[in-house]
Amino acid sequence: MNITPRMKQIFQSLLNETDPVSVKNLAEKIGVSKRTVQRELEYTSSSLKGYDITFMSKTGVGVWLEGTEDEKQRLREALSEKDDYDVGNRELRRKKLILELLREKGLKKLFYYSSRFKVSEATISSDLEAAETWLKQYGLNINRKPGSGISVEGSEEDYRRAIRVFVNENIDTRVLREAYEAESEPERYAGLKKSNIGQILNDNIMSRVMDCITGMNHDRMLNLTENSYVGLVIHISIAINRILKNEVLDTTPPWVEEMEEDEDLCLARAIVHELEEEFEIQIPKIEVSYICLHIKGAKHEKLQWKGTDGKESENRELHQIVNEMIDAFDPEKSWALKQDEEFLQGLLAHLQPTLVRLNHGMQIRNPVLDEICSGYPDIYKKCIQVGKILEKWTGKSVPPEEIGFLTVHFGAAIVRMKNRKEQLRKVQIGVICSSGIGISRLMSSKLERVFKDRVQLTAYGKKDITPYITSKTDFFVSSISTEITDVPVIYVNPLLNEEDMEKIRRNVYQYERIPEKQRKADQVTLQLEEINLVAAQINLVIKYMEFIKTDENISFEELLIAVSERLSPYSDRQELIREDIMKRERISSQIFAEFGFALLHTRTKGVVRPGFHVCMTRNLDSFRDPYFKGIKVVFVMLAPVDDNLRINNEILGHISSTLIEDFHFLDVILRGEKEEIRDELSRCLKQYFNKYILTRT
Repeated sequence: MNITPRMKQIFQSLLNETDPVSVKNLAEKIGVSKRTVQRELEYTSSSLKGYDITFMSKTGVGVWLEGTEDEKQRLREALSEKDDYDVGNRELRRKKLILELLREKGLKKLFYYSSRFKVSEATISSDLEAAETWLKQYGLNINRKPGSGISVEGSEEDYRRAIRVFVNENIDTRVLREAYEAESEPERYAGLKKSNIGQILNDNIMSRVMDCITGMNHDRMLNLTENSYVGLVIHISIAINRILKNEVLDTTPPWVEEMEEDEDLCLARAIVHELEEEFEIQIPKIEVSYICLHIKGAKHEKLQWKGTDGKESENRELHQIVNEMIDAFDPEKSWALKQDEEFLQGLLAHLQPTLVRLNHGMQIRNPVLDEICSGYPDIYKKCIQVGKILEKWTGKSVPPEEIGFLTVHFGAAIVRMKNRKEQLRKVQIGVICSSGIGISRLMSSKLERVFKDRVQLTAYGKKDITPYITSKTDFFVSSISTEITDVPVIYVNPLLNEEDMEKIRRNVYQYERIPEKQRKADQVTLQLEEINLVAAQINLVIKYMEFIKTDENISFEELLIAVSERLSPYSDRQELIREDIMKRERISSQIFAEFGFALLHTRTKGVVRPGFHVCMTRNLDSFRDPYFKGIKVVFVMLAPVDDNLRINNEILGHISSTLIEDFHFLDVILRGEKEEIRDELSRCLKQYFNKYILTRT
């Protein structure tokens, strides 16, 4: 039950009334302003979820709760449940007081706080002094007006910054990560509704913000690290919360005018467009700039260099800073560190958003800082010197959280230096998610970038794991629970945060130094059978590829009908194909305007073999229906529901990767010649098969 203390007072007061009561009288009863009550009443519907009670309001009459007496009694009992708040815990009480002050800037009487926390007004007065010390760090002050009450004063920008810091310092954001990785809608936000962060920032707003971000399917958003994703969600949720309360940013910092037109600013505008449609509000331009700043300050999994349009000097400056940082870390090891290309690229990618954060006073959360400090004290100490180089360049102090992230980069480079002196082998890692297509490939891509040729990665679905697979795998990395007991499993968040990566690094380091597993005698036979199966499945994909031409004005639903009718002569299977594609499309759109195509992929009982199919208009122009976002080609990749899930997913996954990475493949397809497309598909799958043979034998 997500009800604020003030909402609790409102409900308790209304439950005691037999007739409608005016908002003014209601405000007087609970000791707050009429405007404050009006604001709270905006959220009554979400607070009453789970109860067959309706909040009623009629101009000139008043407000009241309508429902059966049994339901009202159930609500009374829920409101009277004992709070686990310990009145004697001063530290906790003061944190709760700061939270109350941050919830609402408006005037409140001292008596409100003393009754809320069940202490005397003298104790609350002392607590307010402690709270003010914390608030002043962020430019906020407590204004005491005799006879009127207490209010928080300061700029809206400082107010939001204080909320953000309070959340980072005191609130467990794990539910945001759980919401991101949940597979179904009910699971996604169940924990958020019960969590303390959901109560502070409004779980309804946060869930809708997350839907907007993930629903865009933008590669920059999908490429965010876990901490950066959580940080962006919190920032936007705070902003939306404040805008809905008519609290807008009141100053325009000078850097806003200097913000250049680039892909980050375009992405920020796209996000704001989605938010405006979702919340039916007008978002000021200043908010676009702040979202853009967060995107620039976010950590991404890969570095995107822009060597033209005046960016060369910026890149040279970054390289100069990196060189100085490495020299400051350890002059004796600096030459060797500068030869580590993986380390240099990782540090450069980390440095770009770090400078944005430092220059604009943006904070970042490091959930494993304590473990880093205790596990790598010598490297952390050296990285303090590295931080001084950043202080020299930016003129801003570098917080411990940033030093911790630098320690991870330098620590990994030092480990690699030691490894090069030893006899090492390639580590076999299995990456598991529910299907083997989506999340596991996302994780595999990140692990491949980090570990490169140190590991052999294979993506599996949950049902793919066989004795043969476990026999040749050193350890598994999984985003879901498994029943594997004879091989180590590292359970991780799909976004692979720093803590997860550290566990994987330790395992890779360990298995690199021990002999490979002894294989059983009959494994050669099993391998040959699997190779034959892969060859057969590839042959099916090539042989039964369909090239479908349609009218340029066709709708998405009509396209699904055309596809299903071509792929199966049976009406029941046609319906299954349409339903399963549409079900996947509702989760998140598979139309990628940035790539110029749609990639409709799913597993369905409507087909009996894996298939790759191409749909284009008869004149090879773009589809005109706005739903297609101007694309020219729709790819349909379907896998049957059978025992060959892993192999089918690998084959189809290789095709989808080639479509993105090999421009020649897409160019051939856009020419619209069926046999040319089939030849190019054969070439693509021949590459996959050759790679498959090399890695399996």
